[in-house]
Amino acid sequence: MADPSSYRPRPGQIPDSPGVYRFRDEHRRVIYVGKAKSLRQRLANYFQDLANLHPRTRSMVTTAASVEWTVVSTEVEALQLEYSWIKEFDPRFNVKYRDDKSYPYLAVTMNEEYPRVQVMRGHKKKGVRYFGPYAHAWAIRDTVDLLLRVFPVRTCSAGVFKNAARTGRPCLLGYIGKCSAPCVGRVSAEEHRELAEEFSDFMAGRTGTYLRRLEQRMREAAEEMEYERAARLRDDIEALKKAMEKNAVVLADATDADLIAVAEDELEAAVQIFHVRGGRVRGQRGWVTDKVEEITTGALVEHALQQLYGEESGDAVPKEVLVPALPDPVEPVQEWLAGRRGSGVSLRIPQRGDKRALMETVERNAQQALVLHKTKRASDLTTRSRALEEIAEALDLDSAPLRIECYDISHLQGDDVVASMVVFEDGLQRKSEYRRFQIKGFEGQDDVRSMHEVISRRFRRYLAEKERTGEWADGETPDADGPGNSTGPGNGPGNGLTEDDGRPRKFAYPPQLVVVDGGQPQVAAARKALDELGIDDIAVCGLAKRLEEVWLPDQDDPVVLPRTSEGLYLLQRVRDEAHRFAITYQRTKRARRFRASPLDDVPGLGDTRKQALLKHFGSLKKLRSATIDQICEVPGIGRKTAETIAVALAQAAPAVPAVNTATGEIMEEEPGTMGSGGEPVTTGAPDQRRGQET
Repeated sequence: MADPSSYRPRPGQIPDSPGVYRFRDEHRRVIYVGKAKSLRQRLANYFQDLANLHPRTRSMVTTAASVEWTVVSTEVEALQLEYSWIKEFDPRFNVKYRDDKSYPYLAVTMNEEYPRVQVMRGHKKKGVRYFGPYAHAWAIRDTVDLLLRVFPVRTCSAGVFKNAARTGRPCLLGYIGKCSAPCVGRVSAEEHRELAEEFSDFMAGRTGTYLRRLEQRMREAAEEMEYERAARLRDDIEALKKAMEKNAVVLADATDADLIAVAEDELEAAVQIFHVRGGRVRGQRGWVTDKVEEITTGALVEHALQQLYGEESGDAVPKEVLVPALPDPVEPVQEWLAGRRGSGVSLRIPQRGDKRALMETVERNAQQALVLHKTKRASDLTTRSRALEEIAEALDLDSAPLRIECYDISHLQGDDVVASMVVFEDGLQRKSEYRRFQIKGFEGQDDVRSMHEVISRRFRRYLAEKERTGEWADGETPDADGPGNSTGPGNGPGNGLTEDDGRPRKFAYPPQLVVVDGGQPQVAAARKALDELGIDDIAVCGLAKRLEEVWLPDQDDPVVLPRTSEGLYLLQRVRDEAHRFAITYQRTKRARRFRASPLDDVPGLGDTRKQALLKHFGSLKKLRSATIDQICEVPGIGRKTAETIAVALAQAAPAVPAVNTATGEIMEEEPGTMGSGGEPVTTGAPDQRRGQET
């Protein structure tokens, strides 16, 4: 625990101007980013008596080891830079709203020749019109199913569309009237785009004109005694009205606005957002965050606005944003929103009328979300803390292991030996820190040697980063041939931590506890690797699968935790995640080896020309028997390349024939049985041996 006075800047050093500041820990990782109208006044608040600070703020300043700042011209620039750095560094003490990119949208791909209606998640793409977000994907599909009757827009994937165009037969939706089938030319590209435009206009809220037009056409059809057409139009109108009922009118003046409400307590806050377009609620989403610092409702609203509109532009930012409290100051935030939209944005608190009534509804949703979250998470928070305390007590650690790394070895009968490293921080997965290893030091199966190699490589990299960033203690210098001089992959001069980069590179951040999947031999190998590197401040333990015993170095008897122990459950979760990650990598590596082809070794022969060769000859067997002149007939293959291909195939061993395991019959190569590299693929053996993976 650091003393904030040890890194407190002198009062005259801090400028009295707008800016953004960063707190870093002892490993130079950015742990907090903030902005201020006056850096001098804001930073002074952090360096007062610790007893006067909010508990989480006190935890942050005692975890930090340094503070730095960047001066900007305006508060708007400070807001933009703060948002960029929070996204870049992911500081652990900043307010982070869980979710963001998980909500589904209804998207119309107007950037394609034949626009497609589909469900989309993730980052928004240029040229695509989005509607939502929706709480559930099924809600989108229900709406689309109703609207396709009236607007039969394409919903199929590119592969299905191309296949229908090739065969001249539309898919089922084309036959039942829920697709206009542009793939087979029933409508032109222009007519289909017009349908997509009408679909988008209806979803955007311009419904009245279109309904009146359909009703007029229905009456005309009835007057002309075309009762079947009139009945179809009647059913279309009912389908549209049913779709509209899913989004009731909440604001009579066709308002476009986002309403944001916050429910909070001392530890957490829930944010709910209603997206109102054309007076109707078109989407809803909610976020929950831990309050890692003392923060006002206005500041929570400001963070929510950054999360909501930080990557949006144009009409995605509405003209009006209604909030429960205004950020302080509000002018920079309004100016920032206006810059994102390209025109003025009203940011205000609704006081009366329909908007105030709707805001109360949003607030009730936020309160319910917070209650539900606490019901689910309260036990989790308590349980994780208890689990870490139990582990610390069982392993006789000085403090709870806030960062745990677990390692597992995986192979298939000695082939494709790989290892995994998974990371848990505060009892939760930190997937961005996961790493994979290929065992390079020897051939064959030896889990103990493999574990020694992996631990050595991981912590050799850690010591190299530690030396590069100047974290060696006074008078401490690595040996000339020691780990500090490692020049392995990723250890070049440009890969260490710098003053301008707060993110740890590769293996720069150490754990408090290393867990290995295995018993006494694996634990001894891991401890030996750390001892050889001179690391004595990291605890090691192993978890054996058979009896779920916890093994410690240099102890003949294991530590047996009760089956109901939360600490044991956490260790099992960590071990199982390392096993899953290792098995996944090993299977991927094995599958890649099975798909290998002699063509892979031909220099300058890319995937496109390999596919052209296989398509031309039908199989690798026929390609082997082809002459150089015949190979030259393939488009893109010159004589020199053809000669190289012939030599490579002649030198390579012939492919192992596929065998029917039921009859023992040797099967001829079929075009459909080739892998991506051209070799026949057999699917029985690997899965039959999967139970022997370790």
